[in-house]
Amino acid sequence: MAMFSSVLIANRGEIACRIIRTLRELGVRSVAVYSEVDADAPHVRLADEAVALDGSEPGSAGGYLSVTQIVAAAQATGAEAIHPGYGFLSEQPALALACAAAGIVFVGPSVEALEVMGDKIRARERVSVRGVPVVPGVSEPGLDNDELVARAAGLTFPVLVKPAAGGGGKGMHAVDRPEDLPEALATARREAKASFGDDTLFLERLIARPRHIEVQVVADNHGTVIHLGERECSLQRRHQKVIEEAPAPNLTDELRARLAEAAVETARSVDYRGVGTVEFIVSADNPDEFAFMEMNTRLQVEHPVTEEVTGVDLVAAQLRVAAGEPLGIAQDDVVLRGHSIEARIYAESPRSGFLPTGGTLTYVSLPAGGGIRVDAAITAGASVTSDYDPMLAKVITLAPDRAGAIRLLRAALAETVTLGVDTNVEFLRLLLTDADVRSGHLDTALIERVAPELGYRDADDAAFAAAALVLHAREVAARTQGAAGLGWRIGEHAPARFRLRVAGAADSGDTVRTVLIADEGRDARVRIDDGDWRPASVQLDGAAAGQAPASGTAQVHLDGRSSRVHFVFDPRAESAREGSITGALRLASDGAALRFEDVALERVTRSDAAAPELRSPMPGAVVAVHAADGALVSAGQPVLSVEAMKMEHVLRAPVEGTLVLRVAAGQQVGANEVLAEVMPTGSEGGDSEVNELQSAETVGEGAER
Repeated sequence: MAMFSSVLIANRGEIACRIIRTLRELGVRSVAVYSEVDADAPHVRLADEAVALDGSEPGSAGGYLSVTQIVAAAQATGAEAIHPGYGFLSEQPALALACAAAGIVFVGPSVEALEVMGDKIRARERVSVRGVPVVPGVSEPGLDNDELVARAAGLTFPVLVKPAAGGGGKGMHAVDRPEDLPEALATARREAKASFGDDTLFLERLIARPRHIEVQVVADNHGTVIHLGERECSLQRRHQKVIEEAPAPNLTDELRARLAEAAVETARSVDYRGVGTVEFIVSADNPDEFAFMEMNTRLQVEHPVTEEVTGVDLVAAQLRVAAGEPLGIAQDDVVLRGHSIEARIYAESPRSGFLPTGGTLTYVSLPAGGGIRVDAAITAGASVTSDYDPMLAKVITLAPDRAGAIRLLRAALAETVTLGVDTNVEFLRLLLTDADVRSGHLDTALIERVAPELGYRDADDAAFAAAALVLHAREVAARTQGAAGLGWRIGEHAPARFRLRVAGAADSGDTVRTVLIADEGRDARVRIDDGDWRPASVQLDGAAAGQAPASGTAQVHLDGRSSRVHFVFDPRAESAREGSITGALRLASDGAALRFEDVALERVTRSDAAAPELRSPMPGAVVAVHAADGALVSAGQPVLSVEAMKMEHVLRAPVEGTLVLRVAAGQQVGANEVLAEVMPTGSEGGDSEVNELQSAETVGEGAER
C-alpha cells in the first residue's frame, strides 16, 4: 500500500502542529479540525485545510470528542486516514471502529489492542500470563466500593487506587490507612466516570520510592516488533509528568535489557501494530525489581526525547505502519546517541500550589539554537482557557551527555517567555538545580519533597530597578528624536519617580518600593527608597525615535551587571478608588516572571485572618457537596468539590461554624465566586475577605492529552 495522500488530524495544539510538520515533510496533505475557541489557532493556520467542529454536543470538548463529526470531516475532505494524536479520541475503540466502517485508516493499533490495553485490569491479566511481572493488588472487574474495601484487608497499606480506564494520573489516589479508603474510592469513581466514562477501579500495592520508566515500542504488519530504548518519567507532580529524559539514568545494562524484553513481549501479547509505550514501575530502593503498569496505545507527549536520541521520526513510523509499509528498521539498527531531556510548560502557578492559570498571552518568546527543540502552538494574543489541557509547550534539548543536556535545558528555559499567563518555567529551572535531579537519583515523590524548598525569585532591588528603567525608557522613547534605540534624553532633568508594587504570596503581602531615576544622557542613576544612588542604563531592543513599544526585550545594566529582560506593559485607566493603578508591567528574566503595578494611591492591605467564605479557585463546576446547608462544620472539614481545568479541588471549612451553602452540585461557578460561608461559632459574622488558596486543596490532576 502506498503512503496516504491526505490525513486528518483529530487533535489540536502542539501535537497537531507536530503531526502536520511530518505530513509536510512526507508530501502528504494535512486536514485540521477545530473548535470555536480554536478558530484562529496555529494548527488551523498551518494545515492545508481546516474543518470547523460543532461544539454544542454535550461532553464533546468543542467537537474534538465527537466521533461522528471527526469521521464526517475526513469523508468531506477526502482524507484517507485519521491521526488521533494523544488524548481526546486517541485510545477510544469507537473511533477505530467508525474509521473501519467508513473505509478510513485509523493511525493506531487494532481495536482489540485498544480494548485490552485500555482496561488496566485486562491488561494486567494479559501480560502476566506472558511472564511480564505486575504489581500485587486487587484487580477483579466489577467490584464495588464495599467489595474493594473488604478485599483490601488482605493488602499491606499504603495502597494505590487506580481507574481501569484512562491515564495521566486522573483518578489515582494513594491511601495510607484503611480508614481513608472509602473516601478515596468515592472521589476516584467520580473522577474516572467524568474523565473516561468508566468508573471501574482496582487497587495496587504502593511501591515505596518508585521510578516511572517506560519503553518505546514500534511494530509493523510484517512481523517486526522493536524497541527504541527507555525513557525516565519519574519527575512527576500528582502523577502528571513534568520532566522526561532518554535514556534513563543509573540503570544497569541488564535491567535495560529486561525492561526492553518485557515491553516487546507486552506488544506481542496483543499483536500490536504501530507506535506504543509500555510503562513500568521500578523500585528506587530495589533497582532490579520492576513491574508492568500499563501500555499507552498511542504517541506519548514525551516522544521527542526518544526521537532525539534515536533519530527516528515516530509520527512518520506511525504513518508507514498504518499505510501497510514495512517499518524499514531492525532492532540492530537502533543506536542511542547522546542524551535528551524535555520540560513541559504548563499554565499554572507553582507559588500557589500549582493551581492552573489562564488569561491572554501578551508576549511570547521561545528559545532556539543548536541542540534545542520546541514543540508548541502558542502565539501572542492567544487566550489560555480552562477548556483544554493547561500544557502550553515542550522544550527539549539534546547534548552528548546528561549533564550537558540539563545545562542546555536550563539555558533554554531562561529564554522561554510567555507573559500574560503564569507558568511553571521558573519552577522547572529551579528543579533542574536539585542535587538528586542532577545526579539522576529520581523517584516519583521527589518533586513533592523538594518543591517547598525551591528558592523562587522575589522582587529584589534589581527587579524593581529593571522595571522602573524599562518604564522610563518606554516613556522617553516616545519623545526622543534621534537614533534608533536611544534610551535617554541629553542633559540634566529632575528625577522620575516610580512607585511600584508586586503582589506577594498569600502569607507575605505585597511589596511596594519607590524608585527614582536620574538620567544623564544614555546612562542613569537609580535610587530605591532611601538607598544610595547606583549607576544604571537601559536600551529597548527595536525602540526607535517616536516609538514606545508595548512589549519586547531590553538590555538593563545595574551596578556593573548586565541582564536581558522581556517586558509587556498593560496600560489601565486610572480610577478614584483607593489602591487603583495606572498601568501594569510584566517583566521576565532568567525564567522568573513578575507583575509590577504602577500604584496611583496607597495600597490596601489584605487581611491575613481566616475568613468565613469559600471561593472557587477557578471557573468550573461543583461536582460534590460534602456537608448540608445549616450543618455545624469543623475547621478543615470538606465542604465542596469543584472541578476546574480537569482538576478536582476540595474546599474545606476555614473555621468552625455553621455552614451556609450558596451553590448546589452540578452548578457552574466563576473564579473567586463565593460558594459557601461558615459563620464562626460564637459570633454573628466575621471578616468576609478570604484568600481562596488557603481553603482549596487539589486532589486530582488532569489527564494527559
